[in-house]
Formats: sequence, structure tokens, C-alpha cells
Amino acid sequence: MAIKQRAMAVEDKEERHNAILDAAEALFLEHPDRMANVSEVAETAGVAKGTVYLYFPSKEEMLLALHERHVGLFFGELTALLDRPGSLDFDEVFAVTRKHIVRGPSYLPLTSICFGLMDREIPLERALEFKVRVGQMLAAAGGRLERHFPGLAPGDGIALLCNSYGLMVGMWQLLNPNKRLGAALERPELRMFRVDYEREVESALRALWAGTLARNSAAAPAKVDSAKRKRK
Repeated sequence: MAIKQRAMAVEDKEERHNAILDAAEALFLEHPDRMANVSEVAETAGVAKGTVYLYFPSKEEMLLALHERHVGLFFGELTALLDRPGSLDFDEVFAVTRKHIVRGPSYLPLTSICFGLMDREIPLERALEFKVRVGQMLAAAGGRLERHFPGLAPGDGIALLCNSYGLMVGMWQLLNPNKRLGAALERPELRMFRVDYEREVESALRALWAGTLARNSAAAPAKVDSAKRKRK
């Protein structure tokens, strides 16, 4: 009986934890230009303000937890895809990326905000714990990626995922229209920033993956030849 009660308590905590993050996400999507305060999140989640603080010491750490949930959902689906038998190609990997990162309504905006928060507002210990958990997901996915793309040497899968992530975030920060600029973006010298982000980032990622795989495939025979010469 005690075990069942503890299990129910864990489920209740998990449900409340997710309800708070759901509320924070809803408020973020409604007002992406500002961080909702704890009182607003508590009211939206239907819990007491003190309850929010039991789960998250600050609104900044709450946003980081929301970002981590996004990251976890992405890597969860990507890992499931990479665990599937048979061959994979770029299009299948990008389909998961497009769903969670490119088209996720709050993924990239929240990513940019959390990068800044970890430099200024998030306690160092919390930031490091977050980095470790993300690193573990990245390492697991990177290793699996190498099994599907033989041109990738050990460690190249992680590097390719990191480079892909940096490209997506960097392009979003460069091309995402800032609402403050408004009609000014129609000026001829600024129209270069008014492009289709999804189309441009897919093109850039295809080029990155093709270049990485081609480079590594070309390097592999050279390493074999070098080893043969040494044996001679």
C-alpha cells in the first residue's frame, strides 16, 4: 500500500511539474517579448504561487526547464529513429528536426533566451547540470548517427549534430524578424533579412551534411593507403 501511495505521489508531482511548464509555455507563446512572472504562471497552471517555487526556484530556471523539455522531446524522437533497423538518410533526420526545432513555435526563441540566461541569471551549478544532461543525449544520438552514416568516424556524429544545431540557432537569430523593427525591414538595405527561414536552413543543413560526409568518405581511403605504406 505504501509503495502504491508513493507511486501516486510521484505521478502527482510529475503531473504538477508538467502543468507548470505547460502554463509557462502558453504564456511565453502569448508574450514572447517578456518573461511571465511566477504569479502569472501559477494562476495559469491553477496552482498556488508557493507551489511553483517548490519546483522551480526562479522564473529563469523554469524557462530553462521548459527548454530542456523541448530538447528532450527532440532527442527522444531522434534516438528512436536512429534505433530503427535499416538505412536512414538526411531527409528522415531533418523531418524530426523540422518538427521539433524549425517549426516548434517556442523552441528557437526560447533557446536564444536560455543561452543568455545561463550566462547571467542561472546559477552555475544548475547550468552545468543542464549541460551534462544535454551532453549525454547528444553523445547517445551522435553514436547512433555514426552507425547509419559509415562516413562518420567516432566522434564525428556529435560534431555534426553540434554544428547543425549551431547553424540552426545562428541563422534563426540572424534572420528572425524583430517586431521592434516593424516596417523598417522593408527598407531596401534590410530586405536581405526577410527570407524563408525553413527553406534557407534546410538548404544550409543539406550542404553541411553533404560536405561533412563527402569529406570523411574521401579521407577514409587516404588513411587506409597510409596504413598500408607503413606496414610495407
